[in-house]
Amino acid sequence: MPGVTLALVDGKWAIDPTEDGGARLVALGRDGLPEGAVVHEGELAAAVRGRPEVTRWVWRSTADIYPRLLAAGVRVERCYDIEDAELLLLGHEGRLGEPRSAAAAWARLHRLPVPPDPPARAAEPGRQSPLFEPPSGTGLPLEALVEVYADQQKRHDAALHPGRMRLLTASESAGMLVAAEMNRAGLPWRADVHREMLHGLLGERYAGGGEPRRLAELADEVSAAFGRRVRPDLPADVIKAFAEAGIRITSTRRWALEEIDHPAVAPLVEYKKLYRIWTAHGWSWLQDWVRDGRFRPEYTPGGSVSGRWTTNGGGALQIPKVIRQAVVADEGWRLVVADADQMEPRVLAAISRDPGLMEVAGHDGDLYTSLSDRAFSGDREHAKLALLGAIYGQTSGDGLKNLAALRRRFPKAVAYVDDAAKAGEEGRLVRTWLGRTSPPAAGAGEDGEAGLPQEGELPSSDGEFTPGYASSNARARGRFTRNFVVQGSAADWALLLLAALRASLASAGMRAELVFFQHDEVIVHCPLEEAADVVTAIRSAGELAGRIAFGDTPVRFPFTTAVVERYSEAK
Repeated sequence: MPGVTLALVDGKWAIDPTEDGGARLVALGRDGLPEGAVVHEGELAAAVRGRPEVTRWVWRSTADIYPRLLAAGVRVERCYDIEDAELLLLGHEGRLGEPRSAAAAWARLHRLPVPPDPPARAAEPGRQSPLFEPPSGTGLPLEALVEVYADQQKRHDAALHPGRMRLLTASESAGMLVAAEMNRAGLPWRADVHREMLHGLLGERYAGGGEPRRLAELADEVSAAFGRRVRPDLPADVIKAFAEAGIRITSTRRWALEEIDHPAVAPLVEYKKLYRIWTAHGWSWLQDWVRDGRFRPEYTPGGSVSGRWTTNGGGALQIPKVIRQAVVADEGWRLVVADADQMEPRVLAAISRDPGLMEVAGHDGDLYTSLSDRAFSGDREHAKLALLGAIYGQTSGDGLKNLAALRRRFPKAVAYVDDAAKAGEEGRLVRTWLGRTSPPAAGAGEDGEAGLPQEGELPSSDGEFTPGYASSNARARGRFTRNFVVQGSAADWALLLLAALRASLASAGMRAELVFFQHDEVIVHCPLEEAADVVTAIRSAGELAGRIAFGDTPVRFPFTTAVVERYSEAK
């Protein structure tokens, strides 16, 4: 896939907003440099709307420009996000953590002092859409911005797999468009249903913002069980109370508490569950985040090292099942909720090219059942534990025995994640199939290049990890990179799924809107009469994404879909 270049024939232009609300723009040649004179337009949206022949817009930041275009009714088919590409390219070069702004990239290009990136902006409750602020300039002339873009094209050419890297930056830019459009569309949310649910779970609210009635009652039950006043919202207080009762615990997580035989456990577990709802999705959250029947979180594509999305405030990716009752389709509309089936094992089959596992993943049926029939005497649970153990590094005890059976039948798949783990332990860079790169371990080499995999070595994985991870934690890093090659490649596939689905819905002229996405789940809000076509579009997009990402393999990427009025009905 070619990078975003522009000649009038190719239909690619660079654009940058100006402080007066207008824009400067220029056509680009195949080398990424200007072809023609810079044009100044008095209004940003008009500049884009008036050039329907443009097939891809090159700009500094999608989050800075696209929301304003959407607000003016202008939809962009494709873009190239320079700062997003810079982040990916820095990672690929073993330099993740260096400033990724366009200004920083230009300074590096000219061997000038590199300015730090501005601090991340925290979400501000009550201000529903920070993305819709008027765009600011880049701090660079348009010519300098284009210079950075042209240099990025050369850096793509120098990548381990240039075609895959170009596909990664293109799909990540597409994800930025989807994120802005989902923010504008919003997830349908019934505030009245939410309030009714909170009242049923938590009871009445007390004046002054104190705990609601049900939490106060549970706190009293916990204290009564211990025979003294205990604050169940303070882990240290709970641990101390158990110690006084002769019970030593180091964690107040539910799994740890449920192993204890004590009358405080039941009310404490219930308190923790309800306290989480009250603080994360209670009345204050509802007031801050839901406007005009919509929840509009600010999505951050590639917000985690693995490429998984995050959100800036609002907790959109952690909506409790009970709260999903408030996600209700508009009258006459439906929610099409689609979950990718066993996505990570299928991705492992595709990236490892293991013939046996590809055959297992070449059907729409339950992958673990098919796996168990081949290698685990029909024991589905053992088959599932073995495969997930290989991906997540759970290789002790029974997991080790299961892994041995898996290795005998699917040697290339197990070797793939084993090699990724070894590379991580040795401090080498590890990549996803398309080229997203895990951070190098501390001490991997002064120039950051010592860990670059050579041709034929493995790509990357997920879990959360930060640059500078101590080399003494080599085994932990190996578990991370083992997982990173699979989860990160799954994130690559998901970006292409979103891009394909977005294009399919638009080309069909549907009113359907993408309104939610997390890891392996997507929700489309659509008129009832479009629901069947949306289901088909999702399944087709999943298969197309698999072919584009991984090439011609027998691996299938099916979905379990549900057409529902409430999000909670899909679970």
